[in-house]
Amino acid sequence: MTRICMIGTGYVGLVSGACLADFGHAVTCVDIDAGRIAALERGEIPIYEPGLKEVVSSNVAGERLSFTTHLGNAVQDAEMVFIAVGTPSQEDGGTDLRYVLDAARDVAKHLRDYTVVVQKSTAPAGTARRVAAVIAENKPAGAEFDIVSNPEFLREGSAVGDFMRPDRVVVGAESDRARNMMKQVYRPLYLLETPIVSTTLESAEMIKYASNSFLATKISFINEMARICELVGANVDEVAKGMGLDGRIGKKFLHAGIGYGGSCLPKDVSSLIHVAREHGFDAPLVTAAHTINQELTDRALEKLARALGAVKDKTVGLLGLAFKPNTDDLREAPAIRLVRGLLARGARVRVFDPVAMENFRRTIDVPVEYGKQAYDTAVGCDALVLVTEWNEFRELDFPRLRKLMRGNVFLDCRNVYTRERVAGQGFVYESFGRGRK
Repeated sequence: MTRICMIGTGYVGLVSGACLADFGHAVTCVDIDAGRIAALERGEIPIYEPGLKEVVSSNVAGERLSFTTHLGNAVQDAEMVFIAVGTPSQEDGGTDLRYVLDAARDVAKHLRDYTVVVQKSTAPAGTARRVAAVIAENKPAGAEFDIVSNPEFLREGSAVGDFMRPDRVVVGAESDRARNMMKQVYRPLYLLETPIVSTTLESAEMIKYASNSFLATKISFINEMARICELVGANVDEVAKGMGLDGRIGKKFLHAGIGYGGSCLPKDVSSLIHVAREHGFDAPLVTAAHTINQELTDRALEKLARALGAVKDKTVGLLGLAFKPNTDDLREAPAIRLVRGLLARGARVRVFDPVAMENFRRTIDVPVEYGKQAYDTAVGCDALVLVTEWNEFRELDFPRLRKLMRGNVFLDCRNVYTRERVAGQGFVYESFGRGRK
């Protein structure tokens, strides 16, 4: 058992802390937000993530997981301190490191015995060394520490499984002592034969950015192919299947539609572009992937305008707000850009999401109507848009929808349905990359 202090109870910190406790370690999660800590102590989970509540509850009951606002005691009792605070984007695409560096200063003041400080927050190459420099400058005389970069690869909606059964664990370290302690922390994964990739600090940081930027590029590539498919009369679903069977390519992330969102891909792509430009390189491939993704909302609006004649004074219903199913996360969600675009063009907008509605009400200040489920959202609509592929939207009753709607346009932004199925029920069906036949 290793004594661990996890700084930050956001998405990464809470999932990582709870799962490390489930590995048998003693984990104390620290946050400056007293309200959040109080809620966690009451058993309330501040984010929607399948399976997380059960992992938190069982490890609190087993006295392996606790929550506090008192950083000093948690750091002094810990053998390892994980920094898992926010690294938001700046307006120029760069990464705001103030919370990471503030955490490093606070940790430094409370160091006593040898401690491994683990940079868990996603941050550009060179950040771990900056953290180490801040700690060295502010720590008490005689306190020893090592710095480690241990990037996370958690997908929202499946984060608990991703932590418990990862493809790999990346450990950037320059000390055998720190490297061995990290291997001990992740020892439960040895039974799964999970690869532990040992690298330098900078390589570990770059692995996270390179991985996410490659996935973003793959998504943007298939969306560019979808556009060409529409021009030449091909079906992007068939093209993606044929491509994906090539072992060099693989079938994952070859789904055409309205593009990626969330807290990772958009932010990490922007940050990598920014870092490259700081070093005098424009990173044209990653920049193109970012540009293509941003333009996909405009394509959706163009499809609606073409099908409706114009969106002004039309009522458009959106099914789905979260950037993907099984989360309430709205960060960089295509639905938000779509809502704003529709309102700017004079449309009336009605929305429904099975999980993200309250988050949308609380954080997005736009004049929309809120549905209670898919069918009342459709009432009187001229067009219905499937934005997030929640399971409950995968088997819609189209005859029922047709009777409820005023118009007959259905825009499938995730290519869930086929033209034959939907058009056969009297709809004008639009999707991405399937031509118009």
